[in-house]
Amino acid sequence: MSKEKLQKAEYSGELHIGEIEIPCYILEDGQRLLSQTGMIKSLGMSSGSAGKGGDRLSSFATGKGLKPFINNDTLDRITSPVKFMTSSGNIAYGYDATVLADICEAVLDAKEKGALQKQQEHIFRMAQILIRGFAKVGIIALVDEATGYQEVRARRALEQILEKFISDELQKWAKTFPDEFYENLYRLKGWYYYNPASVKRPSVIGKFTNDLIYERLAPGVLDELRKKNPTDSKGRRKQRHHQWLTEDVGHPRLREHIAAVLALMKASRKWDTFYRMMQQALPKQNENLELLLETKDGDIV
Repeated sequence: MSKEKLQKAEYSGELHIGEIEIPCYILEDGQRLLSQTGMIKSLGMSSGSAGKGGDRLSSFATGKGLKPFINNDTLDRITSPVKFMTSSGNIAYGYDATVLADICEAVLDAKEKGALQKQQEHIFRMAQILIRGFAKVGIIALVDEATGYQEVRARRALEQILEKFISDELQKWAKTFPDEFYENLYRLKGWYYYNPASVKRPSVIGKFTNDLIYERLAPGVLDELRKKNPTDSKGRRKQRHHQWLTEDVGHPRLREHIAAVLALMKASRKWDTFYRMMQQALPKQNENLELLLETKDGDIV
């Protein structure tokens, strides 16, 4: 039985997308490949049982939600990854580099038609960020080529532009409130803590969040956030309050405050005990502000 002859990667490197590193290769015939595991991670998926056949990505692409939005050629390339040999002699599997963009477009189409499942929302967000990042880098590359600048451009310049863009975009979706905050809130109130992965919570949780966090963060913060991030006709907000905080001051202060609240939560067995400690250690910023106001004579009252 003849031994399978595989193409060898003549060039290899790593494509940096946010904090994700995707090994990439160019084969002898010029095929540009992204590694199987790297591409799965770039979409925010867990590796699951993705072995040589790419089970995780294949099952996602052939699922009833996404399959109608992927053409047969792309589907074939997803379900039949390229087997090749790395420069070190190891067997590896990868996908044509354009497949990542094709999957992202399919995910966006599925979302628009309402075919994407709720548990796949994080994949949609990643696909949206990737597509926008690719478009941004693509136009820059075209301008560089048209002007001849690509000849003097630094080797990783385009990659660094993509990396920064995606890192900035991912920051907008970063999980600011840890599950521990809600878990301890439910515990102290004696409520059953269900489905921690869900972002949908009873409206009363929002009231407690305002009370424990935003009203104690800084004077007037909550009022200003409500102005900038108003509710619609259905009482919903387009964004989360913390997305309006500044990166250099607002977010660090918020994280510090949440950490302090969590410490008091963990030290308490009952809600009343916890709340009394909150009132003493982290009082609301809009209470007793007259103690910090100056009189006309310059004295503190």
